[in-house]
Amino acid sequence: METGIARHGSPEVLESRLHRGTNQSGMRDHNERLVLSLVRQHGSLAKSDIARMTGLSAQTVSVIMRELEEDKLLVRQAPLRGKIGQPSIPMALNPDGAFFIGLKIGRRSAELVLIDFLGNVRAMLQHSYRYPAPRETVEFVTQGIKTMRGELTPAQDKRIAGLGVAMPFELWNWADTAGAPRDVMEEWRPRDIRADIQAQCEFPVYLQNDATSACGAELVFGQAGAARDFVYFYIGAFAGGGIVLNGRLYSGPKGNAGALGSMPVPGPDGKPTQLIDVASIAMLEKALSAKGIDGSYLWTSPQEWGDIGAELDEWIASASRALAYAIVAASSVIDFEAAVIDGWMPLEVRRRLVEAIRQAISGIDAEGLKLPFVREGTVGIHARALGGASLPLSERFLIGPNATGGA
Repeated sequence: METGIARHGSPEVLESRLHRGTNQSGMRDHNERLVLSLVRQHGSLAKSDIARMTGLSAQTVSVIMRELEEDKLLVRQAPLRGKIGQPSIPMALNPDGAFFIGLKIGRRSAELVLIDFLGNVRAMLQHSYRYPAPRETVEFVTQGIKTMRGELTPAQDKRIAGLGVAMPFELWNWADTAGAPRDVMEEWRPRDIRADIQAQCEFPVYLQNDATSACGAELVFGQAGAARDFVYFYIGAFAGGGIVLNGRLYSGPKGNAGALGSMPVPGPDGKPTQLIDVASIAMLEKALSAKGIDGSYLWTSPQEWGDIGAELDEWIASASRALAYAIVAASSVIDFEAAVIDGWMPLEVRRRLVEAIRQAISGIDAEGLKLPFVREGTVGIHARALGGASLPLSERFLIGPNATGGA
């Protein structure tokens, strides 16, 4: 831990202490992150509650809470009266305690989001394209960060604690599927996008697979309920996913755990194919294009697709069968409590897809398996960008729900 930092002083000194109590990687002390995680989970907690939950002494908790309050990460709530002795004073997260930026680089669009310490979206920018080009993407990020920071007060701007990038790994391999020029996509191969963005920022920049990041958003910001082990599918231009084990995002030693888009499933002709070749929204766009219909609105209007008709019905039928097999296959490896489905689609389409998956699973021989409950995600279309923003939040302030690609 860093030492020698002033405990009191001017407002400028107090603002600069956002990073006090951090180690060299920028993470706060373990016990401080434990307290922040509990307060985040429960909304607000008194010192006595935290002492009981953690097993820490009342004196230790009192010191931690006082320091977090001085650092403006916690704020006092109204006293709770009615019990014997002094009234209990709950503490809650200060929305302005820290800010985080999330960047999603997708096959058909990029998003930039600014959230506060509670996860509330303070600003969001979106850029749609036919395919992602490195130079154009960096220009969007550069201007977007400048715009977002310009809308913050100087005190708020000092409290930006990090930026997380959520993007497909080895993006250049998807040139043919994305319908992009191979020479443009090859520009991504030698490019270190995290380093490019880090060169513009004084705060740390993190990197994670986009679908895994979306899974992290469900874990940090969603309503996962009591499920601590679940498999997660995000259906975007291409299908992908993530895995949560014991309440933590698991990405594996190389970041490829939960690469569900590559999972073999039965294709339309009954022969094995990858999930990405059946359940991706790009397949729906392809079907529309075959009928002479411009499907670009799938990417620009994810909240409302209008009346698509038979093509959507057929896509839901084939995607749900493939996802059902993927869920059953995943369940033969890990005893998941839930299978969560989210994606870049209207809520009604997501609901129909989940219902169709449940029906399809009922027709699969799953003898010997205890299948998970299939439910809709609770974050929605912006899960990947919010997942990017959750990377610095989790890495620096919470008890490890995320596994990042490094800063």
